[in-house]
Amino acid sequence: MEGFSGKRTAEIVGITYRQLDYWARTDLIRPSLADAKGSGSRRTYSYRDLLELRIVKQLLDAGIRLETVRTVFAELRSRVGDEKIASANLVIDGASVALALDDGQLLDLVRKGQGVLNVMNLGQCAADLDERVRALHEEPAGDTPGDVARASGS
Repeated sequence: MEGFSGKRTAEIVGITYRQLDYWARTDLIRPSLADAKGSGSRRTYSYRDLLELRIVKQLLDAGIRLETVRTVFAELRSRVGDEKIASANLVIDGASVALALDDGQLLDLVRKGQGVLNVMNLGQCAADLDERVRALHEEPAGDTPGDVARASGS
């Protein structure tokens, strides 16, 4: 499987390359297919990496601070695992983020805050990402669309 270059990843996710580079260098989301190994090497991101990056962007857009996003991702990965992340729902309350469990319980991933509640459907985030990948696939490029990547088990 080919994966996605850093430039293409930033374009699909809707972030700057500088953000992508910073998040990789600070271990927020590292590329799972190929990491940079010195000057001139290139990072290669998987579909799952793109999904996590898109979730980070949406959390930041909702007003969650980057250091809180790091905490949220650590907890989210430990609670639902990488494979089920797209089926999770997050509830955002000001500066706090909770995981909405199937049984209706909310599990606070940070600490309680104030603000308007917003439910973030991560499945919809994956669907939006698929649409962006499909649009990109219509352009001449060497990247693999997300549906193909997910079908192969990545």
